[in-house]
Formats: sequence, C-alpha cells, structure tokens
Amino acid sequence: MQQPWWSIYLLAIFMLGLDSKLVGQAFQPEFAEPLMNLTVPIGRDATFRCLVQNLGGYRVGWVKADTKAIQAIHVHVITNNHRVGVSHNGQTVWNLHIRNVQEEDRGQYMCQINTDPMKSQMGFLEVVIPPDFIPEETSGDIMVPEGGTAKVSCRARGMPEPRVLWRREDGADIVIRDPNGTKTKVAMYDKEVLTLTKISRSDMGAYLCIASNGVPPSVSKRISIKVHFHPVIQVPNQLVGAPLGTDVTIECYVESSPKSINYWVRDSSEYILK
Repeated sequence: MQQPWWSIYLLAIFMLGLDSKLVGQAFQPEFAEPLMNLTVPIGRDATFRCLVQNLGGYRVGWVKADTKAIQAIHVHVITNNHRVGVSHNGQTVWNLHIRNVQEEDRGQYMCQINTDPMKSQMGFLEVVIPPDFIPEETSGDIMVPEGGTAKVSCRARGMPEPRVLWRREDGADIVIRDPNGTKTKVAMYDKEVLTLTKISRSDMGAYLCIASNGVPPSVSKRISIKVHFHPVIQVPNQLVGAPLGTDVTIECYVESSPKSINYWVRDSSEYILK
C-alpha cells in the first residue's frame, strides 16, 4: 500500500533535516545506550526506549526493519496501525509504544537519527504465546480390549514451541512396553503421542497431558483410558456348611470391564438371584 503524500513529505523532512538549527551544530547526536530487545506475551503492551544525546535540531524516527515499514517520524505516527504510538521526554528519551501486541508485530525495530550518514540502532521484539491444545490433533477418552494397543495424542501450539508431558492422575507409574515385551516404568512420559502396547487392566485410568513453554499459564487435558476384559470370578469359600434352618451367606467377587451382570443358579440351572 502506498504511503500518503503527507507521510512522504514528512519522510523527506526527516531525511533532509530541513532545520536551520542543524547548520554549524557543534556536537553530533549520539545514542546514549543500546536499544533493548523485548520479549512480550501476546496481548500485552511493548515499549522501545531510544536514548539520544545532543539531538539538537535533528529528528528521531522509527522503522520496522524487516518490513521497512515506517512507524513514526519525530512526534508523528506514520503507520496505519492504530496500536502504535510515540512519546518523548524532552530531547533525550524517545519511545515507541505498541499496544495489545500481536504475532505480526514480531521483528526488528530501528531507531534512527537523520544525521548524514544516518545513525541507527535496532532492537528485536519477540512475541511469546502461552500453550494451547490443537483440538483436531488431541485425543479424547478411549476404550481398548486388554492385550491391545492404546494410542493417545496431545498436540499443542505456542511460542516458543510447547513441551508435552504425560502422567497418571493417580500418581502411579506409566508402563511402557517395547516390542520384545520389556517393561519400563516412568513417572512422566515426554512425547506428544503416548502408546501403550499389550495393555493391561492395571494401565486403566485417567492420564493427564500437560503442555508448557515457560509462558504462563500451562494447560492440561484429562484423557481416560478404559480397558475391557472378560469377567474374572473369585470365590473365597467354595464349600460352605450351615445347620439346617439357619441363614447362610455365599460370597462371590467379580472383576470385569465394562461392569458385568451377575446372577446365581443352582446345579439344576434353576435361576435364584440376580
């Protein structure tokens, strides 16, 4: 997009230094300190501070160096970005303000003085973004048969790139089995995809996927892995005796997933109780 005529005029003034104070000026302007690099979370405000000594009648300008887009000249904002502003304190402190920083604001920013040759210094704006899960690439709750393979994925985005960790909600170790059947127990698993081979009922439970990149807040997702297996019956006492006319209790414990329907029958296949 073309710069409006008035911004080109201002740029010409900046480049040529049309100010009578420049003629015969004893001291050339100098930067008092380097322009600092900034790291700012997305949505926050950023301020570059350019300190100049002996500015005199010269002017200070701001340019986004990687796109060569003029941000401001002296006290005039040139860019169409309404989030950009400038301020100054006397002739020494010159500030470039960027409100509600977005990803497109990332890059090199240059503070310039219109000397001949021009003097400039640069600072980098890094925009960091807290982690967020990618819904279409993150698993939900799953059910698998015992002995099968459970594969759950958890992918996150952010800047810098998030690190993804897995742990069990109950604090138990995660059991990783290699193709040879060797088991490795870990408290935390450091990959985006968690694969549990030859899964056992002891692996059943809730798993937490945690994504972090040093930019708060970290995020977590709870994924439930259910393991289906055939009912297993345990009878503490297979033979129970009792005097005639007294009460008797026969106990039977059943473990299954999903929950089984349990009932009692006599040897004659007569249905007794559900």
